[in-house]
Amino acid sequence: MAPTFTEEHEELRATLRRFLADKAPSEAVRRSMESADGYDPALWRRMADELGLLGLALPEEYGGLGGGPVESGLVLEELGRALLPSPYFATVALAGQALAVSGDETAKARWLPAIADGSLTGTLALAEESGSCHVEDVRTEAVPEPGDVRRGWRVTGTKMFVVDGHGADLVLVVAREATGPRLFAVEGTAPGVNRTRLETLDPTRRLARIDLDGAPALPVGPPAGNAATAYLRRVTDLALVALAAEQTGGARACLDAAVEYAKVRVQFGRPIGSFQAVKHKCADTLLKVEAARSAVYHALSVAAANPQERQERAAAVAVAAVCCADAYTHAAKENIQIHGGIGYTWEHDAHLHLKRAKSSEQLLGSPAAHRRRLAGLVGICAPEATKGHARGNP
Repeated sequence: MAPTFTEEHEELRATLRRFLADKAPSEAVRRSMESADGYDPALWRRMADELGLLGLALPEEYGGLGGGPVESGLVLEELGRALLPSPYFATVALAGQALAVSGDETAKARWLPAIADGSLTGTLALAEESGSCHVEDVRTEAVPEPGDVRRGWRVTGTKMFVVDGHGADLVLVVAREATGPRLFAVEGTAPGVNRTRLETLDPTRRLARIDLDGAPALPVGPPAGNAATAYLRRVTDLALVALAAEQTGGARACLDAAVEYAKVRVQFGRPIGSFQAVKHKCADTLLKVEAARSAVYHALSVAAANPQERQERAAAVAVAAVCCADAYTHAAKENIQIHGGIGYTWEHDAHLHLKRAKSSEQLLGSPAAHRRRLAGLVGICAPEATKGHARGNP
């Protein structure tokens, strides 16, 4: 199964690519990544007001445009291609999708309209100091307010590698109550929330450590139990396929840059693209990139068409996570190799893609971990061997 892209999809892709080429060239990307916010708030506002990107994949009844994983994936592919520093992945792909599939009408009505119009940024806090993104490994604790659970909860623990967590208005925290893991909403500036920006490899994406000390929280989605665990696994899978789509866009950008340079760089009186070794590098990279695109399009389609079919979704997502991470890292390395000396300089963008590729490779679990997960899903190894499948940190 693969998504059937409509004329509207293709027009969205073309429009966004033109917009990013005009408003977010390399110079703008570098200004944004070095700024205090880590992104350009004015451009973020235009993405919401002029293109409607922030509500594209959110339900219409909450201010969105009624799209889903496929539409969000198309946007992330283009954002990854442009290497744009923005809270889109954290706000829409992580927090927005988690709220949209929660089944919690109160939570959706409270936060989704603000996400859709760009007035609120959000993120998802899952991993802890172990680096595991497996919901069963969560140790952050949530306890109800004394006397009346309806008054709210208090959350205590530490969350690591939270995407754009240093400045998010809303943090969706996976925490453990007495009967199991559950999702809780915490305001970024609430008392008991201490946020620290982490020094990381990738300057275009900021990660944070969030220490919670009795921070006030509201529950989101199903109560702790089998339903909540299934919901959190679905949220994790949606996050993984969104990241895979972004990686695919970055991989394609590296391939295009390498091919273009090979056409114009002359050595020994010939374009280097005419040399067999360079041809092989480009051809091998093309195969990896196209395989990754096929894998992620299939995973997006499965996530959109069969939201409750966990086994099929999990397998498709694991394949996409492996293929796209490998393709992006391979394409980024080959891009530098084909560019030669200039590819190693700070002024060239090749190193930015390599840093994004290596960081993203570990963000929600390493390729090796997802291979183990896939092996368990298809029966090659025992299912318990896949526990902690999303281990790894950037």
